[in-house]
Amino acid sequence: MDAGEMDATFVLVHSPSVGPATWRAVAEELRARGRRVVVPSLVDIGAGAPPYWPRVVDEVVAAAPAGPIALVAHSNAGLFMPLMVEALRGQIAVCLFVDAALPPRTGSVAAAEPEHLAFLGALADSDGILPRWTDWWPDEAIAQLVPDDVLRREVIAEQPRLPLAYYTQNIPVPAKWDHVRGAYLWFSEPYARAAKEADERGWPVARIPGDHLHQLVAPADIAAWLVNAAL
Repeated sequence: MDAGEMDATFVLVHSPSVGPATWRAVAEELRARGRRVVVPSLVDIGAGAPPYWPRVVDEVVAAAPAGPIALVAHSNAGLFMPLMVEALRGQIAVCLFVDAALPPRTGSVAAAEPEHLAFLGALADSDGILPRWTDWWPDEAIAQLVPDDVLRREVIAEQPRLPLAYYTQNIPVPAKWDHVRGAYLWFSEPYARAAKEADERGWPVARIPGDHLHQLVAPADIAAWLVNAAL
């Protein structure tokens, strides 16, 4: 085991669609295990004109400490992993995807698939601003995702209202970003395809069955996987 991997700081990156509270319980579990953790906030990256991806990278880089990093992305944040790896070149010990979008090896990747864009376009207001992510779904669906009332209110309250243009952007993918170690953990069926592709790339893949925000339901299990995957 490399000493740098043992000493790596976990940088937990949330989807810009939600907020850092989606990682807070896992962060607490990791700290209880004696690990250093940073949870950057991306709630302001939708302000101003596009492109938006440089702001995601800048916020993560600004929050990242010196030394080795275990970089963790959930959901839509996975699309920015190559750019974050490039920006933190030489520091990344491992890239860990948690129920996350898996970008290609090079080129670029759309922030949303065409059929999803059609759904989002119908939600946007006259200024092209979307409702909060949890407002896209029925209340009972969100209650299932986050059963704890207090935590659910916190997750809902801190969400940004992103512009539709955030989801129409194409995100660059620097070549050879995945020269570092990677691993993939999936919860929900929509991420089965990404998990299969991660397996085809030769990465360790595991599943803890649950809904998309399962890190809020079983933070100890997710923290345990992160620690083991970073070894």
